[in-house]
Amino acid sequence: MEVLKQKALKIKLLITDCDGVLTDASVYYSEKGEELKKFNLRDGMGVERLRRVSGIDTGIMTGENSAIVTRRAEKLKITHLYLGIKDKKECLWQILDSLNMQSDEIAYIGDDLNEYEVIGEVGLSASPSDGNSLIKERVDYICSLPGGAGAFREFAELIIKLRA
Repeated sequence: MEVLKQKALKIKLLITDCDGVLTDASVYYSEKGEELKKFNLRDGMGVERLRRVSGIDTGIMTGENSAIVTRRAEKLKITHLYLGIKDKKECLWQILDSLNMQSDEIAYIGDDLNEYEVIGEVGLSASPSDGNSLIKERVDYICSLPGGAGAFREFAELIIKLRA
């Protein structure tokens, strides 16, 4: 736990994947074609607590180009929103450059293979309990909760606790 504490003390920005972390990775389509995603409100409180208690910003990095994700980010006052990202590692380097940050100041939570490389570059990483097995082998922390059911909040609370 001491290693996690040292990593958590450096974090300035927590970036999360959307589908599979903030959602349960399901997409719902109506007969009229509307796409729906279910978000967990407790994860939203995790965003607020990180900002208020620890002064940590939050970002969303997703391969999807979704107006739903944009609306969720706006509601949570998340200003670091990266949509349609196919190369997450390259996006991370652009984020670091634009924010003048070091990679060990970034935490990341993701669930699938398109995040394998970015997870290896950040200071602190996590996966929901139902994440891909290769991702779970690579991260610093495996949440007890699955994506869309509070995994983000669990990771946020861990960071807050470790920094206290």
